[in-house]
Amino acid sequence: MEAIVKTNFNLPGQQDHYVGKVRDVYSIEGDYLVMVVSDRISAFDVVLPKGIPFKGQVLNQIAAKFLDATSDILPNWKIAVPDPMVTVGHKCEPFKVEMVIRGYLSGHAWREYKAGKRTICGVEMPEGMVENQKFPTPIITPTTKAAEGHDEDISKEEIIAQGIVSREDYEQLEAYTRAIFERGTEIAAKMGLILVDTKYEFGKKNGVIYLMDEIHTPDSSRYFYAEGYEERLAKGEKQKQLSKEFVREWLMANGFQGLEGQQVPEMTDEIVASITDRYIELYENITGEKFCKAEGENIEERIEKNVTEWLNNL
Repeated sequence: MEAIVKTNFNLPGQQDHYVGKVRDVYSIEGDYLVMVVSDRISAFDVVLPKGIPFKGQVLNQIAAKFLDATSDILPNWKIAVPDPMVTVGHKCEPFKVEMVIRGYLSGHAWREYKAGKRTICGVEMPEGMVENQKFPTPIITPTTKAAEGHDEDISKEEIIAQGIVSREDYEQLEAYTRAIFERGTEIAAKMGLILVDTKYEFGKKNGVIYLMDEIHTPDSSRYFYAEGYEERLAKGEKQKQLSKEFVREWLMANGFQGLEGQQVPEMTDEIVASITDRYIELYENITGEKFCKAEGENIEERIEKNVTEWLNNL
């Protein structure tokens, strides 16, 4: 099965075309965005050389489901899903920060903690914690939104002092972040999962704050299986998790962490197929629904046809 790693559509009303790490975004008449979630995969802020079939569909459909499930908390950018790999939505002016929220001491926060740091993004972390332990209260650890390269940790105070986001808007973003995370935590619990940490992006349109991009997908979030969590924690064992972390772990085991001079290990057909299988497993566990592969003779032609038809009916 082919992976879609590049698109170059000519859509009705198209003004420009932006290529991100994973998404190809088309601006339509200054008001709408067509976001194609490609099968590209990135880790350590590097786009890997091969795409992962069906990954784009998995991410797009999970995000659409969770945008709908949180739309009573705040407006979001989604208007329609004209193709399994595409969301069309409102064009917003993005805030130049990503709101990262952590319910547990994992990933980047744990690496900082293990190195002896007890403050991350200006937030104090308690002494005596172990990897994957639950924080007394979820902590918000924002990052700057880098156009290229690595996003950088930043504190609330620095964001406000540097005028990146006004105090009033930032405090609203924090409140929304906590509310969406709480909703995601409740939904995950019903699926036998723990929402460990995640990130959200927000923007403004006509003075209103919108939730943008994707939410609660395995690319932007980390999930643990709830069953056995306490036992594994007590024994100091790795948690069984649903996230893109398995890709990072495979890369690290093969000597790659995105550092200068390091080579991405060979992505064999077997490795690619196994990553596809994991993404489908993620989809089914996170949503509780069977994954239906959207196949066709030519995926790019299918996408362009579906999106063009939708735009022509605007």
